[in-house]
Amino acid sequence: MSEYNGIEGLPENVLARKPSLMLIDGMALLFRAYYATALKGYIRRTAAGVPTNGIYGFVRYMWDAVQQFDPTHIACCWDMGGRTFRTEQFESYKGNRSAAPDDLIPQFDLVKEVVEAMNIPNIGLSGYEADDCIGTIAKRCVREHQMDVQILSGDNDLLQLTEDQIKVIIMKKGYGNYQVYTPQFLMEEKGLTPSQIIDMKGLMGDASDNYPGVKGIGEKTAIKLVQEYGDIDGILANLDQLTKSVRSKIENDLDMLHMSRKLAEIHCEVPIEYAIDLCEFKLDDAKIAAKFEELEMSSLTKMVGADVFG
Repeated sequence: MSEYNGIEGLPENVLARKPSLMLIDGMALLFRAYYATALKGYIRRTAAGVPTNGIYGFVRYMWDAVQQFDPTHIACCWDMGGRTFRTEQFESYKGNRSAAPDDLIPQFDLVKEVVEAMNIPNIGLSGYEADDCIGTIAKRCVREHQMDVQILSGDNDLLQLTEDQIKVIIMKKGYGNYQVYTPQFLMEEKGLTPSQIIDMKGLMGDASDNYPGVKGIGEKTAIKLVQEYGDIDGILANLDQLTKSVRSKIENDLDMLHMSRKLAEIHCEVPIEYAIDLCEFKLDDAKIAAKFEELEMSSLTKMVGADVFG
């Protein structure tokens, strides 16, 4: 994992084109790519038997998004494994996750080598999740560089980060299928503001991340409550207005409600250092071709080379 010291200014050679930063949720893309073929019983391998199906699909997903959304800068954020500040707060956080498949494990490091070969920084920090790094960098780039930011993921938790200069691109099934979220579209589709995504998840919990929220309150009720009272504080200030059943559920799970909301919120003040100029997207033909050849993925060399080097 590369380390970057400080934040540098934008280089002059990209100022003619409006700068934009694409932040890639690395694990989300890798897992999606791996299971796209593994669930069908196919694992791409090198002649030496090294599995590469996740890497191959990762590059295809990433490249398609880069072609469609045309960022000037790219960085890839990763979960670092091990405990995070959320597991310190709630021991069972993500405790229901099964171990990664054996064929995926060696691809964790290899895919980062591929990303590095494409001159894209790999960013992560122990104790935090990729979402926290994404949120921190996105907010800082808007604040300090007035850059537009695109977040590429399949994780709806990231919708809480949307704002005028931050779009969240949610990948749908297949290549090239996306839903682009702005605050306006989020309100149209879900009837929620970005911050209300956090309150909704505090109420309903998240089975995937293994925190319960308020027992007996599902998504439909959570959305209705947040829409009517604004946020969790507004709901608690109006408990006497709720039905007896809903009020009882909330009062019986008040501590877990507050904990779940805390767990759902992306931390946007991660003490991570990076240099924005190192995120400028410039492929080195020979460098990436050598890495693809090493992994026996020559078709990717052709795909990337045909588009970039004509």
